[in-house]
Amino acid sequence: MSKTLHFWKMNGAGNDFVMLDNRDLSISLSGAEIEGLCDRHRGIGADGLLLVEPATSGGDFKMRYYNADGGEAEMCGNGARCFGRFVNLLHQNALQSFRFETLAGMISAEFEGDQVRINMSTPHGLSLNQTLDVAGEKLTVHSVNTGVPHAVVFVDDLDGVDVRKLGAGLRYHAAFAPRGTNANFAKVLDTGGIAIRTYERGVEDETLACGTGMVACGLIHHELSGAAAPIPVKVKGGDTLKVGFVEASAHAYENVTLFGPADFVFEGTVSL
Repeated sequence: MSKTLHFWKMNGAGNDFVMLDNRDLSISLSGAEIEGLCDRHRGIGADGLLLVEPATSGGDFKMRYYNADGGEAEMCGNGARCFGRFVNLLHQNALQSFRFETLAGMISAEFEGDQVRINMSTPHGLSLNQTLDVAGEKLTVHSVNTGVPHAVVFVDDLDGVDVRKLGAGLRYHAAFAPRGTNANFAKVLDTGGIAIRTYERGVEDETLACGTGMVACGLIHHELSGAAAPIPVKVKGGDTLKVGFVEASAHAYENVTLFGPADFVFEGTVSL
């Protein structure tokens, strides 16, 4: 028997998502069904799918996030901003802020018009200046977990990077086994900010933006250059977001935030 879902489509800086209201826990989707909904030819098309569910650990809501391959992931920064604005829509835009649970920890969202600021989970696992052989090239790789794992490589020619080849090489590299990593390529701009391109684990391709990747690149840019927060980060989709943080001690960060757009595209129903 087919089932019908009411969905919303959103994007955060070009990173796009299928949004579902599951506060009554009536929606149960298999990995194959999620992959089908995210399919850009046979489904709605998205980088991932998010569900709003009741809180279980002290938050106001719970965010469930699935990559386009149907696998559940700990966190998604652009998805979290869209989640925040979506929850506000479900409450007639009456919320000024709230907290929600993710597999990466508790996140908070607050609103400034159609822009959303999320307070991220505490970064961990920072590693700098690791030399790795990736797809036949020697790369200087930095890494940090900003809710999900990220590898970061700074380059001089961002447009010339083969993101799919090198990104896949990093994503599946033995240094990040067994779960793999997201891969980011960053360039320092004359303004002092950075521009980035990201290969996302679970999407298995370059995306127009990645929120946790922006935060990872911003923190590592600070580590390498001393750049002050908030750090402007320009993404492939053309938007520039801001990464905020407080360096509590050497290589340790708190109050990490990501501020930027979260836009509604359309809503509708779909049959499975």
